[in-house]
Amino acid sequence: MAAKDLYEKDFYKVLGIDKTAQADEIKKKYRALARELHPDKNKGDTAKEEKFKGISEAYEVLSDAKKRAEYDEARSLYERGGFRAPTGGQQGGDFNDLFGGGNPQDLFANLFGGGGRRGPRKGQDLQTEATISFRESIFGTTLDLRLATDRGAAQNITARVPAGVNDGAKIRLKGKGAPGEAGPGDLFIMLHVKPHAIFTRKGENLNVVLPVTFTEAALGADIKVPTMSGDDVTVRIAPGTSNGRTLRVKGRGITKGSATGDLLVTVEVQVPQRVDGKALDALKIFAQETSHEDVRADFAIKAKS
Repeated sequence: MAAKDLYEKDFYKVLGIDKTAQADEIKKKYRALARELHPDKNKGDTAKEEKFKGISEAYEVLSDAKKRAEYDEARSLYERGGFRAPTGGQQGGDFNDLFGGGNPQDLFANLFGGGGRRGPRKGQDLQTEATISFRESIFGTTLDLRLATDRGAAQNITARVPAGVNDGAKIRLKGKGAPGEAGPGDLFIMLHVKPHAIFTRKGENLNVVLPVTFTEAALGADIKVPTMSGDDVTVRIAPGTSNGRTLRVKGRGITKGSATGDLLVTVEVQVPQRVDGKALDALKIFAQETSHEDVRADFAIKAKS
């Protein structure tokens, strides 16, 4: 199709909308017409098939803000008789003034994706969202989705979520988008991952905060730590382990491709809110026996440095 044929078309009239129509109004009108004129609903009706192609062409331009602005400028100039299709390598003077010496063929090549001619178009890409659990993001899962179409029906879509995906990741399903003359577009699924009660992740590493008692941190202990696989691993807390220390368990993180991360265990010493009886007496004895140790010896000096 020549550029001249394109800018002579009134896409607003094709869709039956005003030139001031907002994006949501354009979308609503197109969907209503698409349901009425879609070839699947009107098999053998060539007139309605041509109308369907026409509204699809109009919607492709008017639903894109940049394309719509370029079309409006070109259409306005055409209606004023300001430029003609190029003949003999010459362009109309008004077109030069408005577009800086550009060729109208170039303008419509940008609008319709070809050098003055437009072949069959693929269908539009579609996007939807899905929420999965933290565990599903680690080990992968299968999604069963039902998507509404312009005809009010539903497509049943099955999508495989690979292991190790992050929150906000997108999955692309080729050929599962809207239908088009040159084949359907693609479907993109944006994933939202629910937070876990105790685990977080950073890259391929899993992180967990391990509560330990004061005596376990002071005397040392072997403590079982749950993993995402369902089994436990034992970590050794060395005597005198400080609050906030992180221990690494190799190979118990997230497997993504050929790489496997680690499990990072951060110690969180729990201080009892109340101590009574023999435990209180023992702590008083402990305080007396360690009174010579000043844990804040350098504290004041460092504050003044």
